[in-house]
Amino acid sequence: MKTQKKIKVAVLRGGPSSEYDVSLKTGAGVLQNLGEKYEAIDILIDKKGVWHIHGVPFDPKHLDKRVDVAFIAMHGEYGEDGTVQRLLEQLHVPFTGSGSLASAIGMNKVLAKKHFINAGIKTPVHRVILKKDYNEDTAKDLWTTFMQPSVVKPVNAGSSVGVTLAYTLSDIQEGLEKAFKISDKVLIEELIKGKEATCGVLEGFRDKDHYALMTVEIVPQKHQKFFDYESKYSSESGAIEICPGNFTKAETEEIQRMAVEMHKSINAGQYSRSDFIVHPKRGVYALEINTLPGLTPNSLLPKEMQAVGSSYPELLDHLITLALKPKK
Repeated sequence: MKTQKKIKVAVLRGGPSSEYDVSLKTGAGVLQNLGEKYEAIDILIDKKGVWHIHGVPFDPKHLDKRVDVAFIAMHGEYGEDGTVQRLLEQLHVPFTGSGSLASAIGMNKVLAKKHFINAGIKTPVHRVILKKDYNEDTAKDLWTTFMQPSVVKPVNAGSSVGVTLAYTLSDIQEGLEKAFKISDKVLIEELIKGKEATCGVLEGFRDKDHYALMTVEIVPQKHQKFFDYESKYSSESGAIEICPGNFTKAETEEIQRMAVEMHKSINAGQYSRSDFIVHPKRGVYALEINTLPGLTPNSLLPKEMQAVGSSYPELLDHLITLALKPKK
């Protein structure tokens, strides 16, 4: 009997990003959970952007000769902002996740919010500060003219890197300084107090064009102000993640509806995971969309898959199958 040829999957991880370490863990999770029909090729992209196979540097322009499909296990700059997606598009290498344009929009919190607003999705009031306009009076101006408390965050960063909850004038000043070290644009949002939630969306799953997964309620530990970097990735002191979340039926349906609409609004591809705040009186607010949600052992999407009776390996198989489908 003829042995079926294995599909060669390049697992791209690392990259010149503040989320390098998280990407290594996501890549390790993908490598460990690929099924028997795949031949995994571990590709490390170092912090300088140099690509390596088995520790040996190589030119990615030859990738199409070595693999059938790329699984992007990257986060943050370069891997999630459309840069590596543009490269793969130019090389005609199929890949998982969103295309270059949707990736760039999703990574840019301001652009994403504009798409949400245009789609009628409720999101916190915001203001954008450019680094070139930043001066000693900026914090005071925000304190007196923008609703407080507020959230200060870099426009182009994920995993809550550089985010500050501002309750005082000095908080705003410190938050701006921290965020401007990461991005030339800073987003200021009204701080909505309520339950934190997240919800994944899968395309083409269980006969649905857009399948909303189970909601997750995120409860940061007492010493944590919000779902920050430590909350997301620490196995010892991470946030408590409840799936399905403790939301009313109406809240759950609204979170799932909004997650699908957010995915569609930026024309995301294959999968995404969106974050929300559920205010007890004002309802559900959309915060951000992640076009390459984390797939570490502690990540939310694998937990959501498990909650709907699926698994991590099935998720990977589904995404690779979508990537290999001929484009319409």
